[in-house]
Amino acid sequence: MLKSIDLRDYMNPNPMTVKPDANLLDAMELIIEHKVSGLCVVDEHNHLLGVLSEMDCLRGVLSATYNESGVGAVSNYMYSDKIITASPHDDIVDVAQDMLLKSHRRRPVVENGKLVGQVTCRRLLAAVKTFPR
Repeated sequence: MLKSIDLRDYMNPNPMTVKPDANLLDAMELIIEHKVSGLCVVDEHNHLLGVLSEMDCLRGVLSATYNESGVGAVSNYMYSDKIITASPHDDIVDVAQDMLLKSHRRRPVVENGKLVGQVTCRRLLAAVKTFPR
């Protein structure tokens, strides 16, 4: 059984972040270097503005190649419409089911308007390892 159902016990409390004005190539370097599937985009007060996935980066690079232009800022490629977030006290099973339903690989965790963590499929799989066999 899970040690608790509280999402706080399974989230990454220090997700990788990037500012919206960062260059997309720099964001891609963070993704590659830290072996993550995406980044949370935050402002100077750690308010969540969007998410940037590997696919968003690929889309930006291909677009720049096709248009023979520079890639530009993260804000041009991040997803920011109706970002689905979780609370640190959400039920981990409910969050996992919703992530599966929506085919999300990560879910930012927000408390009092600020990014406090992130839960990923990898974190959820690690939580399942605690189940008795």
